[in-house]
Amino acid sequence: MSTPPTTMPVHAMLVLGTRPEAIKLAPVARAMAAGPQFEPIVVTTGQHREMLHQMLGMLGVDVRIALDVMRTRQQLSDLTARLVRELGTVLREQRPDLVVVQGDTTTALAGALAAFYEKIPVAHVEAGLRTGIIDNPFPEELNRSLIGRIARWHFAPTPAAARHLTDEGVPDEQVFTTGNTVIDNLLWVLAEGSGTSAFRNDARTCPADQVGCEGRCHVTDRDAGMMIRRAGPKRILVTLHRRENQGERMRAMGRALTRLARRGDVEIVLPLHKSPAVREALLPELDGQRGVKLVEPLDYLDFAATLAECDLVLTDSGGIQEEAPSLAKPSLVLRTTTERPEAVEAGAARLIGTDPDAIVTWAERLLDDPAEYRRMATAGNPFGDGEAARRILGQLAEDFAADVPVGLTASGPYSTA
Repeated sequence: MSTPPTTMPVHAMLVLGTRPEAIKLAPVARAMAAGPQFEPIVVTTGQHREMLHQMLGMLGVDVRIALDVMRTRQQLSDLTARLVRELGTVLREQRPDLVVVQGDTTTALAGALAAFYEKIPVAHVEAGLRTGIIDNPFPEELNRSLIGRIARWHFAPTPAAARHLTDEGVPDEQVFTTGNTVIDNLLWVLAEGSGTSAFRNDARTCPADQVGCEGRCHVTDRDAGMMIRRAGPKRILVTLHRRENQGERMRAMGRALTRLARRGDVEIVLPLHKSPAVREALLPELDGQRGVKLVEPLDYLDFAATLAECDLVLTDSGGIQEEAPSLAKPSLVLRTTTERPEAVEAGAARLIGTDPDAIVTWAERLLDDPAEYRRMATAGNPFGDGEAARRILGQLAEDFAADVPVGLTASGPYSTA
């Protein structure tokens, strides 16, 4: 797709508030800053301020405006109202040509809604994900559906996500299958090579036998389809944080991890989310447990290095379901639904729910059955090739340069002229 030059740069406000948004919008922000066609205005809302600010500089993202919206244990309604109000003020001051939001967070919804109120068109990155259950995940499923009613550009990561949008009535010419920007960023970070794994620094056997790599390479033994051999335990990376899993359900998941750790042949690394509810559920079950390493949230460089060195992923997160297949890491998804069915359909992930017995059973099957492990490790990655940001900028530049109507919504009731 061509990207014809424009006489003036397009002022694009990228609104982000959480670590996943930063990871997935970083490739877009970097690409915009690298050329003359766009002037990125990065606004952070502070929804994950501590987790966010530790990584933005590492990802090469310059923040123009930083808001402070978080309050201790505030309700979603209070957070949403504060976000819309403060983002509305910023939009009136900056008057960007478009607003870019990502995914399904409360920040993304508020950014799109505030832009709608100011009659500024919205581009939605990672559009079209659906479970079909309005409150699962909560509140993300509703958030992304509402953004889909507001956005002018819908950048879907996969053909299935694009079909969800057209089935809902979004015009074909406003839906673009780009791949997922998380793959762009993962490949960029691994190429930087500056992250440090949270797993113990045991000697490893490089699958490609590269002289001097000392286990730091990210080559995957797809042909053998087996866990990378090393002198040490099998490595499990765990991420848990979803609101619908908190409380007794998450405590039970913690007990399942204890059962796995007591095998004696595994090393579990769990970066603890900052949420007090997550810590209240997991710390009593796992703190001090032999074989379980609880760490503070990892910056993204270190997280990518940790993911590259694990053998198995247990997660209720969304983004890691996309990243793990790129590195041939089987994933067990600890949820009852997923808005990323492509990994499950490809065989790279398995949706196993939250029952502790199921968690232990499926983890042990992959730990102990090389054939089952091989099938999942070699399934491939359905989420993209690392070129999503280029495709997104190409489409936006083409539309603005050609004076294509860029009204707010599918029906285009507003003009940016």
